[in-house]
Amino acid sequence: MALKTNSATRLKIGAVNYLNSKPLIEGLPELLAPVADLRLDYPSRLADDLTQGRLDVALIPSIEYFRGQNYEVISDACVAAHGPVLSVKLYSRVPWGQIRSLALDEGSRTSATLARIMLAERHGVFPKLQPLPLDYRTQDSDADAVLLIGDRAILPPAEVFPETWDLGEEWFEWTGLPFVFAMWVASDRLPDSAEDHRLADVEEALGRSRDLGIERLEGIARREAPLLGLSLPTTISYLSENLQYHLGSAERNGLKLFYELASGLKMAPEGVELRFRTCEVGSE
Repeated sequence: MALKTNSATRLKIGAVNYLNSKPLIEGLPELLAPVADLRLDYPSRLADDLTQGRLDVALIPSIEYFRGQNYEVISDACVAAHGPVLSVKLYSRVPWGQIRSLALDEGSRTSATLARIMLAERHGVFPKLQPLPLDYRTQDSDADAVLLIGDRAILPPAEVFPETWDLGEEWFEWTGLPFVFAMWVASDRLPDSAEDHRLADVEEALGRSRDLGIERLEGIARREAPLLGLSLPTTISYLSENLQYHLGSAERNGLKLFYELASGLKMAPEGVELRFRTCEVGSE
């Protein structure tokens, strides 16, 4: 059932077009209509569009919340991992401590920051950074290490690397906490929910879409696997085992630690608070 009609201007919502976010947007265009429009794009572009006012709410990389302009988390739906994430990989041609150059997937913001944090904190490495365009493969870069995210990171690269990190797994083993890769964030340009019921409607739709997506994980896997060249078992396992979709207390603690490390390394500004607009975030 679609949300109720509101005479106010329609909100602009942005979401990621990766496999990992498909359970968060299952049936979402219908649930949002007619109060909002949904657009799909790369996470880095969504973050820029939210900052520049081209979007009102977006599923953005978690680091961009802390780099934003008084943002607020609007939903307890998120993309998180409690161990191996499969779709965020750091490949190195040299031992970790010898990395001097790092190519970063241009679609990434959070994973790029996480890779830099892990290299700095665990190996004292601060490599020179270079972009890896969205249509490039690992072999198109001569950097010592290459970060890939999203659908293209799930399949193994053509070349063999002596060192590989699944960043979700490495973070969890290092900290004991989940890692939140993306969450729904509202722009501070919007009025309070008490004054504008559209945002409350959007919040409700985001939660309902997530719940619907979890119910339909196998169906989503059957639909998406052939489009990405993935096996059905791999796709089902990825969506149901590698990823988590609820922002609970453990995930909040993981977010806070990630921010502390990022701000300590000057990768995010200091003094940013994690704020929730009206959503009641679950305990787990």
